[in-house]
Amino acid sequence: MESTANTLLEQVITPSELLAHRQGHRGLTRRAIEAFPEEAFFSYSIGGMRTFADMVMELLGIAGPGIKEIATGEVQKLIEEVDHGNKKAKILELWDEATDEINSYWVKIKPEQFQQNIKIFGQYEGTVWSSIFYFIDNEIHHRGQGFVYLRALGIEPPFFYER
Repeated sequence: MESTANTLLEQVITPSELLAHRQGHRGLTRRAIEAFPEEAFFSYSIGGMRTFADMVMELLGIAGPGIKEIATGEVQKLIEEVDHGNKKAKILELWDEATDEINSYWVKIKPEQFQQNIKIFGQYEGTVWSSIFYFIDNEIHHRGQGFVYLRALGIEPPFFYER
């Protein structure tokens, strides 16, 4: 019983609060995707950076599969390209499916797992919590690049604080 009490005392944020934070970022990134004109989403780049569509495909390859691996222990393959047919609507559909997948697998992660070591996608070593933070940080990074693209296209990006 004491170890449970100590764990609770050390806890800063609950798993459900972390999920809400995660999904808040996903909602904001979704709105950034929606703000892009169709053609620019798949073709526009600055300074040799990838298109926002390419960045979003990377995020899709990490989001759902990463949480699934954490929840099940089954190593997932990191796939950073998806068949989207140059349709932003398809990317948004895949985004929503990944959001549902995160919600579905998240509830299967036990609080004590967050401190466990993991080698996510069979490649990247860290703890469960550091892997999840990487997923979030990586999304913020790429969304920031997308925001730069939107501004360069004369489009006001969604407010970053509205999650």
